[in-house]
Formats: sequence, structure tokens, C-alpha cells
Amino acid sequence: MYRVTDLDGTPSSTQDFDRYYDEKHIPLAQRMAGLTGWTVCRFDPAPGGTPPQYHCLAELYTDIRADLELVLESQAGREATADLDNFASGGAIFLFGEEREVPV
Repeated sequence: MYRVTDLDGTPSSTQDFDRYYDEKHIPLAQRMAGLTGWTVCRFDPAPGGTPPQYHCLAELYTDIRADLELVLESQAGREATADLDNFASGGAIFLFGEEREVPV
């Protein structure tokens, strides 16, 4: 399984970020055809109260990298990527890689 991880830094307003993300960005990004999975995580402080370095993580999955590239290069993919400028004031980092499970 191949994925892109989007790490969004802490924005100037986490409430504004969360509202925009939930109400506008997710519906926009849901138009991207070809994904096999999508997860989102908003981070909490660490034990002891240390604030997280990032506010939100999104992982988008496809079977292979070429499929992910097609998703991101589509009209909907380009619009969703450009939309980050509307709410991700803390910056965004994209990491690409093949996921593998480790037995436990």
C-alpha cells in the first residue's frame, strides 16, 4: 500500500483550522477519485502537557505510487492541495512512502 502523509503545523487558530477542515476541506478532498483509504488524526499534548509539534495528520492511500500521483494530479487533487493555503497557516509537510506492516 502506498501513501502520502500530510503533517499540518500548529495554525494561528486551531478552532478556525478545525472548522474549515471539517466543513470545507474534507468535502472538497472527497472528490478525489482513486483513493483506497484516508485517515485523519488531530494531535493531543504529550503526557506532562508538552504541546504537539503538529496539529493534524492526514494519510491518503492507494495501491501503488503511480495511482497516488494520478489522484494528486487530477483536477480535484490540485484543488484540494491548493486549498491548504486557505487554512494551514502553520505550514504543511508531505511525506511519500510505501507502507509495510510489522508483525507484533
